[in-house]
Amino acid sequence: MTDDTKIRVIMIFDVIGRPPKHLIESLEKLIEEIDKEKGVKVKMKDIKEPTFMKDQKDFYTTFAEVEVEIDEVLNLAILLFKYMPAHLEIISPEIIAISNNSWNDILNELTRRLHAYDEIARIMQNEKIILLKKIEELGGNIQDLMPRPQVPMQEEKPVKKKAKGKAKKKR
Repeated sequence: MTDDTKIRVIMIFDVIGRPPKHLIESLEKLIEEIDKEKGVKVKMKDIKEPTFMKDQKDFYTTFAEVEVEIDEVLNLAILLFKYMPAHLEIISPEIIAISNNSWNDILNELTRRLHAYDEIARIMQNEKIILLKKIEELGGNIQDLMPRPQVPMQEEKPVKKKAKGKAKKKR
């Protein structure tokens, strides 16, 4: 692809943890991995210094702003699913026209990944059931481990006050 047909995107990646040095190292490794992706070239990176998280003791947060140049929309879709940026902005081109074959590739990639996530969720549900049965077999009380169902609060209806004195009957 020529430079004028490439897609330029800015992505924001944020991390939380400790120690602060580890956050910067993690973002550096992430950006290196992105730069190795097929059809993707990192053009600019800006990693901010970690700061203490508000209302959290001993945890830090930081983020990186990464500008990439991408050969095609499919590569962008893959980046989104693989690295899950907190935010992205397409800088150029202003209009992206893609063929039905490109749409097929993107939607098939999306479907493939959704199926993979669904499979992981099903495996985790089955493993949870097995673990709960084992706990029960060992004499544990699984009721203490089960999440309590959340009952939505119902709106209270205003109580009609009775008028003082005798009520008049309507005829």
